[in-house]
Amino acid sequence: MWKRANLSRLLVAIVLSVLSMGIGMVGFMLIEGYTAMEAFYMTIITISTTGFGEVRKLSSNGQLFVALYIIYNLVVVAYLVSVLTTYIFDGELRNLFKMFMTDQEIRSISGHVIVCGFGRNGSKAYHELRANGARVVVVEQSQELMRAVADTLGHEQVPVVFGDATTDEALRQAGIERATALITALPKDSDNVFVTLTARELNPRLKIIARASLKTSESKLLRAGADSVVMPDEIGGSHMANLITRPEVIRFLEMISGLGPNKLRLEELGYQDMRPEVRNLSIRELDIRSRTGATVIGLKPAEGQFVVSPSADTRPAPGDVLLLLGTDAQIATVVDEFRLR
Repeated sequence: MWKRANLSRLLVAIVLSVLSMGIGMVGFMLIEGYTAMEAFYMTIITISTTGFGEVRKLSSNGQLFVALYIIYNLVVVAYLVSVLTTYIFDGELRNLFKMFMTDQEIRSISGHVIVCGFGRNGSKAYHELRANGARVVVVEQSQELMRAVADTLGHEQVPVVFGDATTDEALRQAGIERATALITALPKDSDNVFVTLTARELNPRLKIIARASLKTSESKLLRAGADSVVMPDEIGGSHMANLITRPEVIRFLEMISGLGPNKLRLEELGYQDMRPEVRNLSIRELDIRSRTGATVIGLKPAEGQFVVSPSADTRPAPGDVLLLLGTDAQIATVVDEFRLR
C-alpha cells in the first residue's frame, strides 16, 4: 500500500522527525547531563521555537549543539511542512482514500473481468464490457493516464489497481483467483506473454484473451495459456481492404459491433439459461422472431462446429447455445421472455 500510494516522501519526513527527536534528547543528555524528562522538554521547546526558558543555563558546548540543532530542524520542519501541504492540498489524501475504498470493493467482488492495460485497446474492451453489464477491474501502471480518463468518465469510478500486470502481486490485488476472464492489452507482446503465464498459473480456470502486435507472438501466447489471441493491426488492415471489396458487408458488421448509426447486438442464449418450460421446444415452436423481433442466426452444439441458420425443427439440447441477432430492445425482450431470472 505504501508503494502504490506513493507515500515514500511522507515516510521519509516521519523518519526524519523521529530521528530529530532522538538526536535532541541524546544530545542534551550527553552534553548537559539532563534527565530523560528534561532532555525531552528541551527538545520539544527547541523544535517548536516557543521561547520558554532552559531547564538550566547551557554550557558553551550546549549552546553550540542547540544552534546546530535548530538549523537542522529548520530543514526537517520545512521538508515536513512541504510534504504535508502536498498531501493535503494536492489531493494525495483523497487519492489514498480512493485507493483504500477501491481495494475494499475489489475484495468483495467475484466473477469479474480483469483488463490489463488501459490504452486504446484496453479502454475499448473496458467500455464494451461495462456496456454489457460485466464487472471489470483494470490493472494499469500510469496514474496520470487514469486521472485523464477519470475526467472523461464523469461520475463513473473505474476500479483500478496501480501496478505492473506482469507481477503476481498486482494480479492478486485485482482478485484474479475470483475472476472469470482476463484481457491483456499491454503495448509489448513480451509483457502480454508474461501476464498470460502468470494469470494461467494463478487461476487455471481463467479465460484469457491476449493482444499481439506480431504474428510470431500468436503461437507464444497460445503456448503460454491464452484461449484466444487478437491482432488489432491485422484486423484493421483487413477491415480497410474489405471496405473496398465488400463495403456493405463491413457496414453490416459495424452495425453488429455497435459502430454504425443503427446498432445491432449479438447475444447468446444457452440451453441451461432457458426457462424450463421452453427448453424442449424447437426453434419453430420458440417462435423467437415473431415474439421478440430478434433472429436466430446460429447454433453452437455442445460438441461440434457452429451451425449457421439452423433448421426451424432443431431442438436445442443440453450444452447447446443459440446465437441471436437484434436491436437492444429486441434482445432485452428475448431475455425477459426466455431467460431464467
